[in-house]
Amino acid sequence: MLAGLLSKYLPVFKVDIACFYHSITETEISKENLKKISLRMTFTNQFPILKTCTYLNTAYSGILSEPLLNWRRTHDLNFFEHGSAFRLHQAEFLQEVKVALASFFKAEAARTFLVPNFSFGFNTFLGGLNASHRFLLLQEDYPSVNFAVTGRGFANECLPVDAHLEENILAKIKVFKPTVFAFSLVQYINGIKFDAVFLKKIKEQFPDLLIVADGTQFCGTERFDFEQSGLDVLIASGYKWMLGGYGNGFVFLKEEVASRLYQSGQQIAHPKEPFLKDKSLLSLYFEPGHQDTLAFGSLLQSVLMLENIGQDVIESTIKELTDQAKKAFTERGLLHPVVAERQNHSSIFSLNLPEKIYRKLTEAGIGCTFRGAGIRVSFHFYNTAQNLAHLLKVIDQNR
Repeated sequence: MLAGLLSKYLPVFKVDIACFYHSITETEISKENLKKISLRMTFTNQFPILKTCTYLNTAYSGILSEPLLNWRRTHDLNFFEHGSAFRLHQAEFLQEVKVALASFFKAEAARTFLVPNFSFGFNTFLGGLNASHRFLLLQEDYPSVNFAVTGRGFANECLPVDAHLEENILAKIKVFKPTVFAFSLVQYINGIKFDAVFLKKIKEQFPDLLIVADGTQFCGTERFDFEQSGLDVLIASGYKWMLGGYGNGFVFLKEEVASRLYQSGQQIAHPKEPFLKDKSLLSLYFEPGHQDTLAFGSLLQSVLMLENIGQDVIESTIKELTDQAKKAFTERGLLHPVVAERQNHSSIFSLNLPEKIYRKLTEAGIGCTFRGAGIRVSFHFYNTAQNLAHLLKVIDQNR
């Protein structure tokens, strides 16, 4: 599905994308060579900020590639030169964005919706539910998850994220009997990640439970098949690991969930205006008003770039560096025991270090965030072992 879009839109990237692969030919790109490819890649030409700092802050914000910057300039130049004619085919273009996202994450384009961010998408989802729903939440999860639920008055209970997280979730579901489990696939402060097998296990044991995930800190880091997953709903912003810039996000719904949302709206007459007559009921709720082709076009360009690099390459590169980082952090006693003992972790780490070390890191040109009770660092595919070594050197010199 993405092949056609790659050939249609990738000309903007053709010259630059070659730098990703150096002299590697298409025939050399195989599973056996993924590791070799990832080690030979360099991204400084595509992401110039990497030349001036050690960027370990993707969990806060993804960075903008030079090819995407060029595309955005061309986009706005077309608007400047053509005015309203520039928007004549925006509906078809936005549909192509949906198709690309659905193909990338193995979802259904018909149940894919473009939203400005996770918060808008999640609140719109909540607005389509009956008020009698009961939510299971996680303590210290992203505020846009928890406050959206508690602020609407839904019955809820929160579980602590501790060493027995998975067992506690299953036990709490049996006792509390929630109708919705809403959470972040990757916890934004400490990087704890939910295992796909565990989520399938929840769905198998509790098939009527709606499992709703914030994928903002997950999407773009590894291959994911939404339709085969245990999730019923996946919502994410595109400005972090998707590298799509600000103002874009997406919603994926399973078929059975889509039919349960905004049921009262099915009894109301839909707009008859020509520019709205083809919109579905859920599109009227999730995608009201105009949509920004700059924001969603940027997300499309990033999806095509990630697809061109290769999801397996991205995943293996991140995993290799994450394993190295976790080992080094554990040896230095920088991780909470809950994180250190988990086998499956994301590339986000909260380091038990004081704010004075954070200042030293920023002075050394290391992009990171003082979040919660420690310093949060995160590694994407464009980071390297040298970046990790630089981080460790500054920490060791200042502890």
